Amino acid sequence: MDSALQPAHIFIEPTEERFKDHYRRWQGIPSIEVTDQGRIFINFYSGQDAEVGGNMMVLCVSDDHGQTFRPGVTVVEHPDRECRIYDPNLWIDPLKRLWLTWTQARGFNDGRMGVWVSVCEDPDAEKLNWSPPRRIANGIMMNKPVVTSKQEWLFPCAIWCNTSGSRPSENHGLQHEQFSNVYVSADNGNTISLRGHADVPNRGFDEHMIVEKNDGTLWMLVRTFDGIGESFSHDGGYTWSPGRKSHIDGPCSRFHIRRLKSGRLLLINHYHFEERIDLDDIMSQGNVKSWKGRSHLTALLSEDDGKTWPYTLLLDERNEVSYPDAVEASDGYIYVTYDWERVKQREILMARFTEEDIMRGQCGSQGAMLKQLVNKATGRPDIQ
Repeated sequence: MDSALQPAHIFIEPTEERFKDHYRRWQGIPSIEVTDQGRIFINFYSGQDAEVGGNMMVLCVSDDHGQTFRPGVTVVEHPDRECRIYDPNLWIDPLKRLWLTWTQARGFNDGRMGVWVSVCEDPDAEKLNWSPPRRIANGIMMNKPVVTSKQEWLFPCAIWCNTSGSRPSENHGLQHEQFSNVYVSADNGNTISLRGHADVPNRGFDEHMIVEKNDGTLWMLVRTFDGIGESFSHDGGYTWSPGRKSHIDGPCSRFHIRRLKSGRLLLINHYHFEERIDLDDIMSQGNVKSWKGRSHLTALLSEDDGKTWPYTLLLDERNEVSYPDAVEASDGYIYVTYDWERVKQREILMARFTEEDIMRGQCGSQGAMLKQLVNKATGRPDIQ
């Protein structure tokens, strides 16, 4: 039996010791969603060690506008300890259902991975109920889908290429899928199929996102070793232009981009960061790497469809703040989550602000907050 193709277990409000904050010793890579009624969901993956078999997904919930969070409301863990649950994501679809997605694979990179999903029909319910997990794609999807003007749902999934510094431990014959892929659903997520892919130079851990430009062009941005790459599609994602380096800089880390209700584009990214990676050094390290430049996490706004980003709001200036996810809620606020020092501090944080705060360059709206603690793992001893 191929255990990596078997579903993980979903624990609802578990009490087992291994799921507790005081037991876990590592965590990061969060995602966020907010219901129309104001319930905030933030999840991340965690465990006793960094990015290894046995990692689990932890979901936290706030019903007081982010002042406090209940930890471990739902936990996803695989019964095979060689399999890890990682790179989770949260997404509320147009039908107001909460999608809980995650990747599972044997070890760090088994060359196939797999995106799994469980759906909660009523995310505001007192007790959450989740559908049985189903596998929807090969690869990893750590960023939110996008709904196009044609009402198609685009899912950004990727299989890491062999040059990522993490050679696959298994050969599943999927070399033809080692790209920044686009899966599509035209029936509200009932069926999801591979449509096309972009090939962007210098990518490793793609972590790509897609936005629809004002003229209907699909713009894909991809994490690369030398910043952020880009590719364009004019036929709904079937074909993509040759990848190239974009005008947006980055320290080789996850970013977030989305269209706001105002029509502006929001970008959460490292801005004016002070260090750059040494690619040779990165490639010589093991699976878990020491990155540089992950500082000065900033919210940026564009009023010209992404050509320029004149408005900025600094969210967190510290080193090792990374992997933002964001959502625009019905209350008019933008919510952002990110991690800080996954091994030492092990903190998941949240920011809340408005477009006007970004345009003035500082938080002035009532209810705005920065560096709000969501969750902290406190297990000992520290990971060396």
